[in-house]
Amino acid sequence: MNIEFDTYRQRLNEAKPILDALAESLNLEGLKNELERLHAMQEAPGFWDNPEKSQQIVVKARQIENKIEHYEKMCANWEDLMTICEMAAEEDDDSMLGELKEGYDRLAGDMERCRLETLLTGSYDGNNALVSFHAGAGGTEAQDWCQMLYRMYTRWAEAHGYTYKILDYLEGDEAGLKSADILIEGENAYGFLKGENGVHRLVRVSPFDANARRQTSFAAIEVIPDIQDDSQDVEIKPEDYEMQVFRSSGAGGQHINKTSSAVRLIHKATGIVVSCQTERSQFQNKETCLRMLRSKLVEIKEREHLDKISDIKGVQQKIEWGSQIRNYVFMPYTLVKDTRTGCETSNVNAVMDGALDPFIDAYLTCAATGNWVTK
Repeated sequence: MNIEFDTYRQRLNEAKPILDALAESLNLEGLKNELERLHAMQEAPGFWDNPEKSQQIVVKARQIENKIEHYEKMCANWEDLMTICEMAAEEDDDSMLGELKEGYDRLAGDMERCRLETLLTGSYDGNNALVSFHAGAGGTEAQDWCQMLYRMYTRWAEAHGYTYKILDYLEGDEAGLKSADILIEGENAYGFLKGENGVHRLVRVSPFDANARRQTSFAAIEVIPDIQDDSQDVEIKPEDYEMQVFRSSGAGGQHINKTSSAVRLIHKATGIVVSCQTERSQFQNKETCLRMLRSKLVEIKEREHLDKISDIKGVQQKIEWGSQIRNYVFMPYTLVKDTRTGCETSNVNAVMDGALDPFIDAYLTCAATGNWVTK
């Protein structure tokens, strides 16, 4: 018999305790009890009287169902792979080795993804993510870098089955973009992306420099949870903000409604600015802006451990050298390295195409263990 079957049998035996531990980490029994409670609520009279609340319950129930189904599928896959090992031993048949290898790799990947999800313990980790892009100083070079990051994150979102919606998009003067806001929708979008918040530094030969000199550019990514929970005690009154209306412009096509319906809100107490120009009406754009502003205020309040919203100060992070969380080097060698986790790769092209999982995984693991790398 092929010795590889014995190797995979041993790997599967070693994986079983990890699989069992994941059930405890996921609180599988608690999830099943919660699902029963939600199903009972859906069957109660008058459940649909409040469509917004009922829809939230339906979505939550489906998310729990997905977690339970995913775990049970991993257990079933483990059983199937062990059966393949046993059948191959009995029949001395090497023909199933390819299926075994493929199945094991898939199981290992699913278990790793599940492990990372158990690290998402924050209050808003399961929420959608509001992602903002801001070009640093440096004109066209920085604006081009900002657009490259925009492409990178939208590629990542698409590869993971998330959808994204453009809320605001301000094109660069000659190329790239000055700023943009998108909503990435899907379970755990914020939890996976929260570690991407910060300044990103690029080193390359500038395509905009006739002398082909090396340039360093910066852009900032801001990631906040999309908070729609009305239980949060955050009231934004009309007198708390200044509202500006302007004509939409940006990445053209169907994404931008080019009428004077775009809305910008400036929160007076903190200086926080939010914009939206992609909804069909000024009213819808304003509602989206208020939702973004509310999410930012709640996130900042909790992150800074403040007692009340009024304690928030409008301090802006500087987009400059020394503040970056990650470096992207295109020459004289290729390297992407995270300054917090030490995670790195030389495959810069893959990263720019959205291959961010190693960096996301490293961040979540370091956050859980506290084993950060000194800059």
